[in-house]
Amino acid sequence: MNLIVDFGNTSIKAAIFDGKNLVRTYSDISPQNLKMLNDENNLEHVIVSSVTKSEQEIKEVLERDLIYLSSSLPLPFQINYKTPQTLGLDRIAGVAGVQELFPNENALVIDMGTCITYDFIDANSVYHGGGISPGMKMRFKALHNFTAKLPLIEPEEDVELTGQSTKESILSGIIYGISAEIDGIIRMYSDKCAHLRIIICGGDAKFFENKLKAGIFAAPELVLMGLNRILLYNA
Repeated sequence: MNLIVDFGNTSIKAAIFDGKNLVRTYSDISPQNLKMLNDENNLEHVIVSSVTKSEQEIKEVLERDLIYLSSSLPLPFQINYKTPQTLGLDRIAGVAGVQELFPNENALVIDMGTCITYDFIDANSVYHGGGISPGMKMRFKALHNFTAKLPLIEPEEDVELTGQSTKESILSGIIYGISAEIDGIIRMYSDKCAHLRIIICGGDAKFFENKLKAGIFAAPELVLMGLNRILLYNA
């Protein structure tokens, strides 16, 4: 059994894998819960991806050796990126997850979390980079924080294209704006690359997966699957 841990910007996610098989996932857990998972399961290996905790801090919590994800760790794909040391760990893990699901295919990973990230890997397992733009909640907060009168509102499912109030206009601008952005970027990558697989993941993926035009494969556990693939590659 292997423990997979993702310390994100706002929460901790974890999973237990038996080889390549996902056994169980855990969301919004605490460091103390992680220690319990480690103590209560017969774990062979642990891998951690963290943007908030250092390797030493996590080792002190779990009281064991572990694999700590970084761009310098051996990876199952080649990185063709000018500054690999600045590459987000969630982006690395997402690309590895796509390799697990769709090996030897051209793929675009769209991760809809705090930010929306786009990551392209080709059929020869070469990662080329992608793009970063503000996520949905960040856009709502930006309109409120950087203007004098626009309110902070929450996203809603049924939104009219033509807003007839300030609230409706904000909802339309952000939700249809994100949808148009994603559809447009998918179209541009598809024009450059035939037989492109599109994968969407992240906290806001479920909100948007039915609002997008292109055929998309939803993989909510993509990052955890990718971390497990990297663990198995290094174990």
